[in-house]
Amino acid sequence: MSVIRLKGQADRRLRAGHQWIYSNEVDTNKTPLKQFTPGDQVVVETAQGKPLGIAMVNPNTLICGRLISRSVDTVMNKSTLVHRLKIALSLREIAYKGPYYRLVFGDSDGLSGLVVDRFADILVVQISTAGMERIKGEIVEALQDVIKPSAILMKNDGKMRQIEGLDSYVEEAFGTVPELVYLQENDVLFQAPVWDGQKTGWFYDHRENRKTMQNYCDGKRVLDVFSYVGGWGVQAAAAGATDVTFIDASESALSHVDANLKLNQYEGGSELMHGDAFEAMQSLIEDKQRFDVVVMDPPAFIARRKDIKAGEGAYHRANQLAMRLVAKGGILVSGSCSMHLETNRLHDIVRSNSRQLERFSQLIYRGTQAPDHPVHPAIEETEYLKALFYRIHNNMGL
Repeated sequence: MSVIRLKGQADRRLRAGHQWIYSNEVDTNKTPLKQFTPGDQVVVETAQGKPLGIAMVNPNTLICGRLISRSVDTVMNKSTLVHRLKIALSLREIAYKGPYYRLVFGDSDGLSGLVVDRFADILVVQISTAGMERIKGEIVEALQDVIKPSAILMKNDGKMRQIEGLDSYVEEAFGTVPELVYLQENDVLFQAPVWDGQKTGWFYDHRENRKTMQNYCDGKRVLDVFSYVGGWGVQAAAAGATDVTFIDASESALSHVDANLKLNQYEGGSELMHGDAFEAMQSLIEDKQRFDVVVMDPPAFIARRKDIKAGEGAYHRANQLAMRLVAKGGILVSGSCSMHLETNRLHDIVRSNSRQLERFSQLIYRGTQAPDHPVHPAIEETEYLKALFYRIHNNMGL
């Protein structure tokens, strides 16, 4: 097997538990990266020639290597995939009664570059690295052995694939996958558009935060901003909200919101607002609308480090508009899926808005991602989700 030799001290992060190798950490004089083909599995050595394990490599990317084993005897093949899938499955079966969850969460499950969401007997797979693309056939076979699904969809159209030099495509890898799949979350039913929806069609990561939100919704008016197919708002409706307003830029997504409300036989009031979320919130403010619970769960405004300044500005504006729509004594749920926005920074943004709007806010809950999105303790990039719940009052002179 070919070898990648690291520079001096470049092994520190790997020894501490991280799994990524950056191109500037490789001693390219001794082991030129250009000799490798994207997806190759290679032995990783320290500057002194001591083996650290095996990595999948892509010589054309900043993250040029992803450690898959700390033994030079273990390569990523069907046998390894089956073993790690069984370990991943055991965690999900401990955490959840039903077969609706993220089965594989990349690095956190020892399968960097692979995501698998489960919708009962249907699996939706996302591959984001050249290494995993190389063994796509083995991945499908391993999933068939461990889960025995009726169908598998390859939803390989993520942005990371372009960085890895991979084609974008969505296709059935096994069986027949319907346009819509069904799932259950917190005892609420949903349909999800796996073929043309966002990511895998559904976001399981906020499951526990949505469950907490339900405690505040009985008999209340609720606003779900950036609603997508209604993950938050429909669960608020199921928890007894008298009426729920949904805002999203996608007409298709809002059509699924309507279907999901009907799926749960919701008899309260609902409004679907199609358009830009910022403009829609401003319109509601001008109409003097107020809501007992406002959920602000936007897409990632900060995709890369260079986006931090502009992204924080977007979070500030979004949360300010949302706070203006919270009724006296109501609840603001401020979410973020941007890994580059730290929890304390999001809290600081809400605090700043409170002062500017002369509101008195109380942080009552700090939420993170669900157990099917486990955090690797050495890889901070795997901890990305946050949901902060605040009770909002008038200033009270404080």
